[in-house]
Amino acid sequence: MVDTEADALERHAELLHAYARHLGAERGRSVHTRRAYLGDVRHLLGFASRRGIDEIGDLRIGDLRAWLGSQADAGAARATIARRAASARTFLRWAEHTGRISSDPSLRLVAPKRHASLPGVLRQGEASEMLDLAAVRADDEDPIHVRDRAVLELLYASGIRVGELAALDIDDVDLSQGVVRVMGKGAKERIVPFGAPAGRAIQGWLAVRPRLVGDQSGPALFLGRRGRRVDARQVRSVVHELLSHLPDAPDLGPHGLRHSAATHLLEGGADLRMVQEILGHASLATTQIYTHVSVDRLRRSYEQAHPRA
Repeated sequence: MVDTEADALERHAELLHAYARHLGAERGRSVHTRRAYLGDVRHLLGFASRRGIDEIGDLRIGDLRAWLGSQADAGAARATIARRAASARTFLRWAEHTGRISSDPSLRLVAPKRHASLPGVLRQGEASEMLDLAAVRADDEDPIHVRDRAVLELLYASGIRVGELAALDIDDVDLSQGVVRVMGKGAKERIVPFGAPAGRAIQGWLAVRPRLVGDQSGPALFLGRRGRRVDARQVRSVVHELLSHLPDAPDLGPHGLRHSAATHLLEGGADLRMVQEILGHASLATTQIYTHVSVDRLRRSYEQAHPRA
């Protein structure tokens, strides 16, 4: 009797559980990253089951290439295929190191390179308009509007990720020094500076925060209307809603503010390695995409302004 895909995943439940523990306890991966990695591995195991492969030790390089090829045939994006290839390599390397397989078949697995797409960013004037609008709304003293202003100012000032912002506690912010302590990917802590406008917005929020505090607030810096720690979805809604009032601005989420902060730092003359440190990138190559953004915008401005462009 041939196993169904569900049977295969059930048979590998202990393996997946052990791998999840490894990603969390030993690699320090976030919940979101663990979910993505495990989803990719389940996809691989399901594909292997349909090919009659019951044990991961029976996987060969040809099976892995066929798996990636089937996704390309189904129209999967290059970035998705590249991520799944990386997930498979990480999983099979772990399986070999823990003695679950005798050799790693993914050593020669090559995935298509991702397109180096340029991230969407706000122009400096658009960022200022957005923050000015947030400040005007905060004048009504609704604590949520005061919070929104502080959230947007801090996101743009620091370039931190939305998940990092949602996880901040009150003690993570040092207003006297103008810095925030952030726990980034891989449980790596970094100190990120922010400017005076963000500091004033945070002070304004801390003054009204007690009006939202409830039993589940704890030390969370930013709260929702019911007193719980703000979550990433709420922050995304705030960014999209504010930008919807600016007719010429692109529709970006919190990550767009991170891109904008990095681009504007480089346009202002910041050192690339300093920007890498602020953003918490493990590789300088990741940060270098923002130099392309700046050059691209410079080229567009030149073409619009020079009579012989």
